[in-house]
Amino acid sequence: MTSPDAKLEKGIEDAARIILERNYLVAMVGAGMSVESGIPPFRGSGGLWTKVGEPDNRGYQRFLEDPVAHWRNILNPEDMEGPRAEFRDAIESARPNPGHYSLVELEEMDVLKYIITQNVDGLHLDAGNKRVAEIHGNRNKLRCIGCNARWMRSEWDINVDNLPPRCPECGDLVKGDGVAFGEPIPRDVLNICYRESVACDSMIIIGTSAVVYPAAAFPQEAAMRGATLIEINTDDTPLTRMCELVLRGPSGQILPALAERIRAISEDIGR
Repeated sequence: MTSPDAKLEKGIEDAARIILERNYLVAMVGAGMSVESGIPPFRGSGGLWTKVGEPDNRGYQRFLEDPVAHWRNILNPEDMEGPRAEFRDAIESARPNPGHYSLVELEEMDVLKYIITQNVDGLHLDAGNKRVAEIHGNRNKLRCIGCNARWMRSEWDINVDNLPPRCPECGDLVKGDGVAFGEPIPRDVLNICYRESVACDSMIIIGTSAVVYPAAAFPQEAAMRGATLIEINTDDTPLTRMCELVLRGPSGQILPALAERIRAISEDIGR
C-alpha cells in the first residue's frame, strides 16, 4: 500500500512535470495561504465574520454617502478590542511564509507568470513577487474610486483636518484599496484576472475555498479553455473535481518541495 508521504511525493513530481510541459503558469491564491502566516480567515472556523457577523452589504454605499465619517472611523476606530482588534494585530504582524517565497522563486525562474490573490495582506509583494493581481485590494494601499490610481498609505498624511482625501490626478474620492462590501471589483484588476485566466495553460489553486466569486470563476474559465488545474489545499473544494492533480497539505510545505523539484528537473533538461 502506498504511504501518504509517497503519494504526495509522486504528486509533486507529476505536478512539476506538468507545469514544465506547459508554457504559462498562473497561481490562484486564497486565504489558506495567509492562515499559514498567522492571519485568521474571514469565514469558517475561527474566522472574523464567524465571530462578529458579516458586515452589511452597504459598506461601500455608506462610504459614498459620508466619506468624512468613514475616514474619521478609520483614524479613530471605535472597535479597539475583541476579535476585530485581534485580527488587525495578526495581519499587521504577519510575515511571508515559505510558500510565499516559493512563488517568488518560481517567478524568478520565469515559470510562474502571474499571481491572482484574494488576500489583502500584501504578503506576496512583501515576499518579492512582482506580477500580482490583488482582486480584493491591498490593506497597505489607498485607491482613487474614479481613476483607480493607487498609492502606499505611508505616502499620504491623512488627518481630521483634510477629510475626505481626494485624488491629485482626477479629484475623486480616495479610500482604502481593500474592496468594501457592496463595492465593485476595480475594473483594472478584474481585467488582469480574466486576461491571465485566459492566457494560462496551467493553474495552481492554492488555499482557496473556491466559494467567493468572481475569484472562484477564474480557475473554471482557465479549465474551459484547456488549462490544467492543480489544487494545493488541506481540504476538498468545489474545484477539486475539475483538477488533474490534488496535493493535500499546507502550501507552506508543498510549494517549497514543488519549486525545488521544478528547479531540479529544469537543470536536468537544460531548460
